[in-house]
Amino acid sequence: MNTNELHSTDTIVIGAGPGGYVAAIRAAQLGQKVTIVEKENLGGVCLNVGCIPSKALITASHHFHQAQNLDAFGISVHKVEVDFSKVQAFKDGVVKKLTGGVGTLLKGNKVEIEKGTATFADANTVKISSSEGEKTIRFKHAIVATGSRPVELPTMKFSNRIIDSTGALNLKEIPKSLVVVGGGVIGIELAGVYANFGTKVTILEGQSDLLGGMDSQITSIVKRNMKKKGVEIFTKAFVKGAKEADQAVEVTFEINGEEKTLQADYLLVSVGRKPNTDQIGLQEIGVEIDLKGIIKTDKQCRTSVQNVYAIGDIVAGPQLAHKASYEGKVAAEAIAGEKAVVDYTCIPAVVFSEPEIAVVGLTEESAKEKGIDAKSAKFPFAVNGRAIALNQTEGFVKLITRQDNGVVIGGQIIGPSASDMIAELSLAIEAGLTAEDLALTIHAHPTLGEIVMETAEVELGHPIHIVK
Repeated sequence: MNTNELHSTDTIVIGAGPGGYVAAIRAAQLGQKVTIVEKENLGGVCLNVGCIPSKALITASHHFHQAQNLDAFGISVHKVEVDFSKVQAFKDGVVKKLTGGVGTLLKGNKVEIEKGTATFADANTVKISSSEGEKTIRFKHAIVATGSRPVELPTMKFSNRIIDSTGALNLKEIPKSLVVVGGGVIGIELAGVYANFGTKVTILEGQSDLLGGMDSQITSIVKRNMKKKGVEIFTKAFVKGAKEADQAVEVTFEINGEEKTLQADYLLVSVGRKPNTDQIGLQEIGVEIDLKGIIKTDKQCRTSVQNVYAIGDIVAGPQLAHKASYEGKVAAEAIAGEKAVVDYTCIPAVVFSEPEIAVVGLTEESAKEKGIDAKSAKFPFAVNGRAIALNQTEGFVKLITRQDNGVVIGGQIIGPSASDMIAELSLAIEAGLTAEDLALTIHAHPTLGEIVMETAEVELGHPIHIVK
């Protein structure tokens, strides 16, 4: 890259995560000349230090834990060992394969890839800085997809033993003990990984329950399973600070007015993520950003600067990879002159806990807040043939429907493969299907998917496999 080299493009995308790279590909498909800028690795946080590597470790930890608990199937394993370096190598291989695939897709769609840090000079110009020099790119439209980073607390600065989620994913050894500050999705998932590997895990959560006040029927199942693995959970715990030593870290917290301390090999701080909207010149060109760093956008992902769009973790709504990808398509299509607009009625969310949690649409409470007369129906995994054969019978499917016409408006699943099962309920909401539509759909037997059909039959008042 030569200093002050000048280039031009139709659409520049800043950030190559699941929002940015999808936006770039869709824009290219619609005939735009596209340049994508990434300062670190293609795939962004999700593919490199988020969704994908965490699921690889979760899978490995599940296999280890299951191998130690096969007696119910009549299988005895005398010695199960973990080579954590090989576990990490497996995780890294998964990441490498997927990030390489992103590069292939971008090049296959003729998207120009620029490595470096982008800064807006004005509403039509971006400067890209890297170790090779500086490049200036003129553009007609921009899509900002810079994602987010872990929140760092003043009393718990990140270091060798006070780590964020990235650090937790890249430990060289399985710690003997781990304190997790924050009982949200990331904290719960990583706590589960290391608990499965035999780490003594303690969770400190400031709220009254884990997972942001999710349905207590759901969180109670997750907590019960974590406690079975020796995880200690403190809620309404105010963490005051931490001190790091060579081989350990000491955490001080207050609960019920009493101050306590804990020592552990590592302290994972997982208290949220901060949007990456600073230091790239957005406010200088007139992009409106609120006090939390969130960019204000319209229904086509357009910011207050008409030719600049924003998607993903830097705009309002849940910080989910699939939401970012969806918004990326909308922004690209809006730039191309299509009438695409965002519709957030149906965004599924998944927690890869044990068992898995997946939710979509409205709950009974949120439906009531919107003035919708709704009802719910629930069916347990405990009487499903496939769940029994898997020896994974905890959990349920809950269906939320309109009282007057039975249209599906929400769903909650906790149980094995909830992350896959939620797709059917998402489609039902998106398509405006009714409980009767689900009940009349023939589901293969024996499968976990049958539970959706059975739940719909409960809603209709004629369940087959439970007594009404």
